[in-house]
Formats: sequence, structure tokens, C-alpha cells
Amino acid sequence: MKIKVQTLDGKAAKAADIDLNDEVFGVEPRADILHRVVTWQLEKRRATARGARERSDVNRTGKKYGKQKGGGTARHGNRRSPIFIGGGKAHGPRVRDFNPSLNKKVRAMGLKMALSAKAKDGTLIIMDSLLIKNGKTKALAANLAKLGWGKSALVIDGDAVETSFAAASSNLHGINVLPAMGANVYDILKHDTLVLTRAGVEKLEARFNG
Repeated sequence: MKIKVQTLDGKAAKAADIDLNDEVFGVEPRADILHRVVTWQLEKRRATARGARERSDVNRTGKKYGKQKGGGTARHGNRRSPIFIGGGKAHGPRVRDFNPSLNKKVRAMGLKMALSAKAKDGTLIIMDSLLIKNGKTKALAANLAKLGWGKSALVIDGDAVETSFAAASSNLHGINVLPAMGANVYDILKHDTLVLTRAGVEKLEARFNG
């Protein structure tokens, strides 16, 4: 699959085309695989609550401390009751397991399908470089107005995001950046446009072929 390479000033790069690996960018997307991977990602984000001690967990005597009748007070069985100071928590938070597992092959397949989906619907853009002179937000905003990246764009670079671009885009709403190692299905599908650099393409293809 060949795709044109652009520059931030809106002009075509010197090497106008890049040949994308069909095994990474030409896979037929499957909704069931993408759904499984996105669900797995979101569940991995969830953190369980710290469990509270209920009346069965409190270390207090279980002995009945008063008479059943004649004491002038309620008929309590022991001091573990939630109404007493030091007693167990009534209906407190419990530890729940939000640590699902998903086969590595399915996760890799999901990422390939997410990349392929963007390439298939024409919302994949390849950039030659992300270098911004002086890292100015104003200059980047002017360039993006010409490029037409849509309301939201995910920009994926190589080992690390270009420092000047990261600084310039930090104040722009809808522009998010990631290194190639951080590429994931949820963020790719969430944004209107996926922007990859040449270095990002090389890293992603090497990630699957290595």
C-alpha cells in the first residue's frame, strides 16, 4: 500500500510516497476483535477500591455483652455491630478484580486492524517530520489549518515525540501525541485522524516483524 508523505507546511515531501506493509496496514478490520481489545484496555485502567473491614473481619469479642431483657438497652449480640465505634463497616467497599487477560496475538491483531481501519477510510496521514521552528503554538496552528486533520488527531512518532512539536501542540485542543511504543487501539479509534511519521511507521512495522 502506497500513501503520500506530507510536511507540516502542506507541501509534498521530497520522497513523495511511502510503501506501507500490507501485513500491518492492509488487514481487514473485524469489529469483534476491536471490541475485545478496547474492552480489555478500559478494564485494565480500572483500579479496585480498598476493602473495608466488615463485622466478620473485626477483631472483637463475639460474646453477648448484656442481658437479653431487663437492661434497658437494645438487645445487641456483640461489639462487632456496625453501630458501635470500632465495629465492622456496614456495606463497605469490597476488593474486586479488574485485571482481565487477553491473548497477545489478539492484542497484536487488534492494533493491526485499528491501523488498517484508518488507512482504509482515508484518515491515515504520513508526515515526513514534525519539526516546528522555535516550538511555537501559533505557527503549528496555522499549519494545521491548512492540513485539515479534523477535530481530533493522534500523532505517533518514533522512539520519542519531536520535542518542538510536543511543546507546540501541548496547548492545542484535540491534538494528542504518543511515541510508537505507546500506540494502542483505543486511542487510535478515538481520534478522527491518525498521523504517523516515517519513524513511527518504521517502529510500528518493526514491532510486529520483530
